[in-house]
Amino acid sequence: MAIAKAERLMNLALCLLGTRRPLSKRELRDSIEAYVETFRSGNGGAGSDDSFNRMFERDKDDLRELGLVIETVESLDGEIGYLARRDSNRLPPITLDAEEAAALGLAAKVWQQARLAGAASGALQKLRAAGLPEDVDPYEAHGALEPRIPVHEAAFEPLMLACRDRRPVMFDYRKATAARPEPRHVEPWALECWRGHWYLAGFDRDRGAERVFRLSRITGRVRSRGASFTVPVPDVVTVRETVASWAGETADRSALIRLRTDAGYPLRAKATAVRELGDGWDELEIPYGHGLDAWLVEFGPDVVVLDPAELRADVVDRLRAVAKG
Repeated sequence: MAIAKAERLMNLALCLLGTRRPLSKRELRDSIEAYVETFRSGNGGAGSDDSFNRMFERDKDDLRELGLVIETVESLDGEIGYLARRDSNRLPPITLDAEEAAALGLAAKVWQQARLAGAASGALQKLRAAGLPEDVDPYEAHGALEPRIPVHEAAFEPLMLACRDRRPVMFDYRKATAARPEPRHVEPWALECWRGHWYLAGFDRDRGAERVFRLSRITGRVRSRGASFTVPVPDVVTVRETVASWAGETADRSALIRLRTDAGYPLRAKATAVRELGDGWDELEIPYGHGLDAWLVEFGPDVVVLDPAELRADVVDRLRAVAKG
């Protein structure tokens, strides 16, 4: 459905940009294949005309929201026509210095392993065609760092599109403490990458509250729902704070754990104090926030929680649930 709409909008934009005179709704309806296929003559009568008018108005508004300048012109006989003049929709000359080009190249490299790699590469090619200096290579290495955002989860692309299009979704989700996945009905807000893992923040309709879902725990296919959102989408900063809190970024106290020597390097990087215990074990003091129990479970027998008692109990419960599953 999203691809069909994108193709219809593209054809409408090309038609409006390619005409030398204003085109009426009737002419556009007869010229664009998507309209012809959807509203064939004899299929719906007046109702079909009303449906076309509503679709055309939505398409026109979408194109204007994307930045296309569409003029409305009334002819001498009172007929309304539409066109998009090329001079009104031409981008100004693009001038990028070496540092700006390097920043674009860095952004493109970030998505090199993701589904957006093709789009990032295509964008740079368009910038090159629009005037990016030939002696500037956006992909040239400008340092020792090679940024990467790995995206291995099959759920990433459909969720990214659902966030963009504001479409509710359904998927099966397995919590760390559950043996089997459960269906979730979610209004997706945004995707965030934290500690090398992707998280979806959104409104869980079944629980009537915001929730954060780790993409690696989504099983099966992500299905789109036809309904609209029922709650407002919060500001992106709020979403990021929500992900950080659920993933364990926000910490208001400390926890004491035992960790095998030469293991758990991500935990060591977060530790505020480390003490060697001998016999292959170290003692670490680490920030304790929401989600720490789920993170510690991932290290299995290499971690033993010493304090606080509630964190130890949560980790033990999660390990028992995994063992039963």
